[in-house]
Amino acid sequence: MKFRAVIKKSGNWWIGWLVDLPGVNAQEKTREKLIESMRIGAEDMLAAPLELDSEEELVAVQVSGAGWASC
Repeated sequence: MKFRAVIKKSGNWWIGWLVDLPGVNAQEKTREKLIESMRIGAEDMLAAPLELDSEEELVAVQVSGAGWASC
Protein backbone atom coordinates (compact mmCIF):
# COMPACT_ATOMS: atom_id res chain seq x y z
CA MET A 1 0.00 0.00 0.00
CA LYS A 2 1.36 3.42 -0.92
CA PHE A 3 0.54 6.81 0.56
CA ARG A 4 1.52 10.24 -0.68
CA ALA A 5 3.96 12.12 1.54
CA VAL A 6 5.16 15.70 1.50
CA ILE A 7 8.74 16.02 2.76
CA LYS A 8 11.17 18.89 3.01
CA LYS A 9 14.42 19.92 4.64
CA SER A 10 13.99 22.62 7.29
CA GLY A 11 17.28 23.74 8.81
CA ASN A 12 19.01 20.63 10.13
CA TRP A 13 15.82 18.57 10.11
CA TRP A 14 13.73 16.69 7.58
CA ILE A 15 10.00 17.08 8.16
CA GLY A 16 7.10 15.38 6.46
CA TRP A 17 3.51 14.25 6.61
CA LEU A 18 1.29 11.77 4.86
CA VAL A 19 -1.33 13.53 2.76
CA ASP A 20 -3.62 10.49 2.76
CA LEU A 21 -3.41 9.76 6.50
CA PRO A 22 -3.91 13.01 8.42
CA GLY A 23 -2.09 12.88 11.72
CA VAL A 24 0.87 10.88 10.46
CA ASN A 25 3.83 13.24 10.46
CA ALA A 26 7.45 13.09 11.53
CA GLN A 27 10.67 15.01 11.99
CA GLU A 28 14.08 13.35 11.68
CA LYS A 29 17.72 14.23 11.03
CA THR A 30 17.90 12.31 7.74
CA ARG A 31 15.56 11.78 4.81
CA GLU A 32 15.78 8.02 5.18
CA LYS A 33 14.86 8.11 8.89
CA LEU A 34 11.98 10.48 8.12
CA ILE A 35 10.48 8.10 5.57
CA GLU A 36 10.92 5.17 7.97
CA SER A 37 9.23 7.12 10.79
CA MET A 38 6.28 7.96 8.56
CA ARG A 39 6.00 4.30 7.49
CA ILE A 40 5.91 3.21 11.14
CA GLY A 41 3.37 5.93 11.96
CA ALA A 42 1.11 4.78 9.13
CA GLU A 43 1.35 1.15 10.23
CA ASP A 44 0.52 2.12 13.82
CA MET A 45 -2.45 4.23 12.75
CA LEU A 46 -3.85 1.53 10.49
CA ALA A 47 -3.40 -1.14 13.20
CA ALA A 48 -5.16 0.89 15.90
CA PRO A 49 -8.44 -0.69 16.97
CA LEU A 50 -11.61 1.23 16.18
CA GLU A 51 -14.54 1.40 18.55
CA LEU A 52 -17.73 1.65 16.54
CA ASP A 53 -21.20 2.48 17.79
CA SER A 54 -23.90 -0.14 17.20
CA GLU A 55 -25.22 1.89 14.25
CA GLU A 56 -21.80 2.21 12.59
CA GLU A 57 -20.17 -0.15 10.10
CA LEU A 58 -16.56 -0.35 8.93
CA VAL A 59 -16.18 -0.91 5.18
CA ALA A 60 -13.30 -0.89 2.68
CA VAL A 61 -13.46 1.42 -0.34
CA GLN A 62 -11.46 0.43 -3.42
CA VAL A 63 -10.07 3.36 -5.42
CA SER A 64 -8.46 2.86 -8.82
CA GLY A 65 -6.54 5.09 -11.17
CA ALA A 66 -4.22 6.85 -8.74
CA GLY A 67 -2.14 9.00 -11.08
CA TRP A 68 0.66 9.51 -8.55
CA ALA A 69 1.56 5.81 -8.21
CA SER A 70 4.82 6.34 -10.08
CA CYS A 71 6.18 8.79 -7.48
